[in-house]
Amino acid sequence: MHAPHSAIRDDPALPYHLRWVWDGTAPDDRHVLVRCYHGLGDTLQFARFLPALAARAASVTFEVQPRIACLFGDFPVRVVPFDPARPHPPAEVNIESMELARALGIAPAEAPPAWLHRPAFHLPPGTMGLCCRTGDWDPERAIPPHLLEPLTHCRTCLSLDLGRSPLAVLNPGGCPDDIEATAALIAGCELVVSADTMVAHLAGALGKPAILLLRDEPDWRWAGGSGRSEWYPDFRLIRQPAPGAWEPAVAQLLQEIKA
Repeated sequence: MHAPHSAIRDDPALPYHLRWVWDGTAPDDRHVLVRCYHGLGDTLQFARFLPALAARAASVTFEVQPRIACLFGDFPVRVVPFDPARPHPPAEVNIESMELARALGIAPAEAPPAWLHRPAFHLPPGTMGLCCRTGDWDPERAIPPHLLEPLTHCRTCLSLDLGRSPLAVLNPGGCPDDIEATAALIAGCELVVSADTMVAHLAGALGKPAILLLRDEPDWRWAGGSGRSEWYPDFRLIRQPAPGAWEPAVAQLLQEIKA
């Protein structure tokens, strides 16, 4: 489990999302530093393992992306912002956040996905949150907004996208670039319909049911053909039947919403 040469771990010549940190050392009774080198959604997904880590380690420092650092105040860990120019010094045990499950020997089902609690923004009953846009990492995950227009005819809808929305939603100006405000809006929704992006993981952390629209070859965490995810039991997954085929995926979504 230990790397033969520690220099090949956390190699500064590599982009962060390709680095690995943990060398196989058990975290029990040791001072642990958890780094977040991947996307915001990845951090939100794997944060569920932090309480289990804190129960075993002597101390935990969580070096997290500044934009979402405000969400972790209830965890028994020290939260510090991740600054690529000035990374936190290594600890006795160093783990990248997506290595937590392996380092602890814990399966997803053993760690509750809903770890975040925020007061809900007051919205009309039955409001559905919509997130069509994604980051630059994989633009093919984004959903053409006009395909979701039928949803606005049968439900009160709220845009969870940054920037203006072309849809008939409660907030045509879009969602504020404020993670606490976004969490409060999601908490006030009855259901979230989202592309594969950070908003989906934020809904899962809040314990909100969601329907995810996925490209034909989805990310590893949504693998399998059951339409369900071991990471988020309250999620329903709908995949494109072919590359770029959003229309049939949205048609299936509309059928399920009506049902």
